[in-house]
Amino acid sequence: MRRISRKKRSTLANRAIAASTALILGGGGLVAVNVYASAGEGPSGSSPPTRTQNAGGQLSTIDCPEAVNGLPDVPDEARGEVDRELAAMDTQITDAYQQFADRKEQIARDPGLAENAVLGPLRSKRTASLDRIGIAIGRAGERPTGLESLAGCSLRADDSRGGNGGGRGDGNGGPGGGDQDDGQGQDQGQNQGQDGGQGQDPGGQDPGQGQDPGQGQGQGGNGPVAADFVDIQSVQPNVDRPRQRRGASRGTFTTDCGRNENGKFNPDNVIVAPGVSNGAHHMHDYIGNQANDAFASDDDLANGATTCRNQGDRSTYYWPVLRLQNGQDENDVNADGGGRDQNVGEIQTPSQVTLKFVGSPVGRVTAMPRFLRIITGDAKAFTNGDANANASWSCTGFEDRQLTDKYPICPEGSQVVRTFAFQNCWDGQNTDSANHRTHVAFAQENGRCPNGFRAVPQLVQRIVYDVPPGPGFAVDSFPEQLHKPITDHGDFINVFDDRLMKKMVRCINDGRRCR
Repeated sequence: MRRISRKKRSTLANRAIAASTALILGGGGLVAVNVYASAGEGPSGSSPPTRTQNAGGQLSTIDCPEAVNGLPDVPDEARGEVDRELAAMDTQITDAYQQFADRKEQIARDPGLAENAVLGPLRSKRTASLDRIGIAIGRAGERPTGLESLAGCSLRADDSRGGNGGGRGDGNGGPGGGDQDDGQGQDQGQNQGQDGGQGQDPGGQDPGQGQDPGQGQGQGGNGPVAADFVDIQSVQPNVDRPRQRRGASRGTFTTDCGRNENGKFNPDNVIVAPGVSNGAHHMHDYIGNQANDAFASDDDLANGATTCRNQGDRSTYYWPVLRLQNGQDENDVNADGGGRDQNVGEIQTPSQVTLKFVGSPVGRVTAMPRFLRIITGDAKAFTNGDANANASWSCTGFEDRQLTDKYPICPEGSQVVRTFAFQNCWDGQNTDSANHRTHVAFAQENGRCPNGFRAVPQLVQRIVYDVPPGPGFAVDSFPEQLHKPITDHGDFINVFDDRLMKKMVRCINDGRRCR
């Protein structure tokens, strides 16, 4: 036990290119190829009516529109209040999910109970929060209309099915395993596409090794299930080498910040929910900056201690912890982000973490601004859809096979691998944005950044775990996200000093490998 520290199809196509960008820059890595079957784009402004959905499966979770996607531009003066209300709406969903979970059998017998006991009260709370968001925006600008359309939520079934879930059919992006660089087996790239729980089964094997896909509900009672796993050996290789392009910046810069050996965790997210304790409702691993919690300011981060070997890197790198589902409790079993949010099991320390910055497939990169914030992936991708999903799962020795919405079952001697390739284009002005996404982007299919954006070094993060073979692990998640592998995500705040950032940019643009 360790002590817990205080405290869109077009979108997918655009992101796909970033993958090839990263791969080319890294010296000839591989890009994953995927067969994409949509599970629906994330809500962006309309809300389904309050209802229950059952596509032949047992009702399993609560599905609400992602309110931030339906907001107009939020004035800077209103950002703090809006972020706090959005965090409160996340808490409303987690509370409602618990109400649903406690009454699931009753609701199955009496569907009307869902409206009276769960969905109706949740809708009322969300309506009030959305009203306060509108007022806050209105104080600094024009008050938005129609926000009430985002209030309604629904019950839905867990529609996980068999199949490998691993194809990435847009043909771009994806951490691959062909070019073993620096002994790490790391290829710079990004998984694109998403099979949204549908999956494809080129190997013809059951994801749960012959189990009923709906069998089991995980140690916390809210997933994962057998259908969330696939034997990596049944997945066909789905990674291709990208075409090398003239003018690419092919260098790399690697920073060593450890594996969170000192056990820094908290359930905060200073990017999405600054000033809100337990804003993530799941536990994060932290490496790099040790001052990161919900209340950390830029000055706090600038002056914080770092686990990075090069003290010029005080950046913060964090991601949801991975837990063994073995019946054992961690010491956060009664804590926020842990057991109180249905995240249970033994937290695993990675056996290896690689942080590598790579360049552009078509030209030079420019320096990232200090305190640039980037989120890759979507912690709510199970209910939001896969427009922002960027999960990538594999096994050592099999990294030419990448999975998005399945956990890999690795053979004896092979370890589980999570890889994140972050956005590699910056708008040249902002270190954050109202939805924490639109100030950065992935390169387009031609490798170039969208108009108005410039190429910056791309962080490619590889995390390896030595866990027992079999479907006995899960990533932490919001409780209503059912620990789905598609919800995996990573967070980064750049706190490199100017000297080291300049060195990184020179190394990448000059085609050198630096540390």
